[in-house]
Parts: sequence; structure tokens; C-alpha cells
Amino acid sequence: MAKGSCRLYLGPEIGERRDAVDALRASLAKDAGAPPEEHSFYAGEQSIGDLVSLLRNASLFSETRLVLLKNAELVRKKEDVELLVSYMTAPADDTTLALLSDETSVDKRIDGTVSKDAKKIFWELFENRKTDWVGAFFKREGFRIDADGIEAVLELVENNTDALRRECGKLTLFLEKGSLVGAAEVEACLSHTREESAFTLFSRIAEGDLAKALETVRKLLAAKEAPVAVLAGLAWCFRRLADYLELADAGRLNDFELRKAGLASKKAQRDYAAAARRYDAGSARRSLALLAEFDIALRSSGSALEDLLMDLFIYKVVAGAARPLETMKFPTLYI
Repeated sequence: MAKGSCRLYLGPEIGERRDAVDALRASLAKDAGAPPEEHSFYAGEQSIGDLVSLLRNASLFSETRLVLLKNAELVRKKEDVELLVSYMTAPADDTTLALLSDETSVDKRIDGTVSKDAKKIFWELFENRKTDWVGAFFKREGFRIDADGIEAVLELVENNTDALRRECGKLTLFLEKGSLVGAAEVEACLSHTREESAFTLFSRIAEGDLAKALETVRKLLAAKEAPVAVLAGLAWCFRRLADYLELADAGRLNDFELRKAGLASKKAQRDYAAAARRYDAGSARRSLALLAEFDIALRSSGSALEDLLMDLFIYKVVAGAARPLETMKFPTLYI
């Protein structure tokens, strides 16, 4: 029986991180001669006690198991960390545990239990690598794409290869094989088919466009996006904004520091520059506190009030950019 192990895959480059998990899954299947039994847990939404209980109980149906713990950066409570570390120091022989996070670090005690060769940070791609990635994708699919077309793709799509693969794949469905893809073709397709996300919502918030932000929220809810997941994405963005503001205050807004902060793309840099004109460090912190407040409200109120609570959140976070929230008059939030 294979010896159990723990992996740590971090960072904002979702596509390459997903590829690493796929490669791990394929390796386990090859070694065992059959696909592993697989489970996914979400830190912050499911009990670490339940996760560890599953990990310690051997599978009855498969020789190997792959257990994914997503949002691993949210494992912060002392008792949860200790419980998880106690398992990770002596993992079950038939189980591989992979901890995943969009962040670049987790609790130090958790990090310390994973061997150096079993952890990797997937940074956002440099601009030249993204350019090469898009060009190679269209060539592989039987298309040509010019420099303007590549630039348009990178402007319209989120800054990770997972989103690039998905959106470029959509574009190829509307074009004739062998055709030249330029900016006009990209904009005509992707500007209409682009899916809304927490990141496009943050762009509207950064611009201070209340009407478009509310419209984006309604589209997300209509698409059955979980409100707490949208808030989690926005929390990631506001933490990046706090990092951006700190770099700006220190005079260190260079490519290297921005990449370390997860802001490598020109589109992201424009969004955060726009947000920095409206938010200072204090209002960014208050926005993060507001996100936590509404997360609790949404989890405790049930689905009936989701639309109202999300609209109220957007109003508060847009209107409260430059001023302390407590000095502003808002409708009472009932939790």
C-alpha cells in the first residue's frame, strides 16, 4: 500500500494549480491501477473535525484516496490547526491530502508539516507568459491571432489560465477554423459572452459605479452564484487592495512587487489604481469588516433576504469608500 502524503498548492494562478491537482490525481490512478476515491472539503464551511474523521477512517471501496481541502488559508482557529496538524504529521497510508488556497500562505504550523518538495506556490503569469499562452492556445486550436487580438483577450478575461482557457475556448466556437483573430472578433464575442464574477463586480466597485455594481450582483444571483462565495471573492480583492495601498504608500508600485501581491495583469493594475483613488487604508479595512458582517448576515438569514442583503452591501461598500461607514446614514441591517 502506498504511503500517505500531504501536499500544499497555493497561489492565484488557478489554472496551473488545477493542472497540478489533475497530475496528482492521474499519478495516484496510475500507481493504484484505478482512479482514487475523491472528497472535497471547504474550510470555513465544513468542520475540520469532520475532515479529520474522514481522513482517519480507511476507505472500504478504493485502495487510494485523494482529499482536497479548499480555502486552506481559512483554517486559523487554534483547535482546528492543532487537529489538522496532528493528522498531517502521521497521514493515513492510503490517503493523499492536498490543501489548496488562492492565497500564498497558510498557518505556519500547517505549512511546517508539509515537506518542501510537496508544496508549491502558483504565481500569476508574467505578461509575456500570458501573451505566449494565448498565442499557443489559438495555434493549437487551428487559428491565428494577432497582437491586438491577444491584448484584447487579456483585457477582457480574468488573470489566470483557467479563465483564459474557458473564454478562449468559447471564442473558437464562433469562428471559422484557420481564420485570423483580431481585437474586433475578440471584443464582439467575449464582451457579450463574458461571465460575471466577483472580480468583474470588484471592477465596478473600484469605478464607484453603483448602478453597474448592482446589475452585476443581480446577474450573479440569477446565475445561482452563492452570495457567500461572491463575498469571499470580494474579500480576496479587498485584501489585495490593502496590499496595493501599502505598496503605494511605500513607493514600491513596481512589476515585481505587484506580481507578488497577485496583481500582474495590466487590467488588474488599472482596477486597483481606480480603487486606490476612492479607498484609503482605513476604508479598505472597513470594507473587509463590512464583508465579514454581511457574510454572517447571509448565513443566518436564509435565502429569502439574499437579494436585499446583497443590494444593501453594494450600496454600503460603494458609498462608504472615502468616509468612515459609521458616519453615514444607512438603512438598519437586521441580522
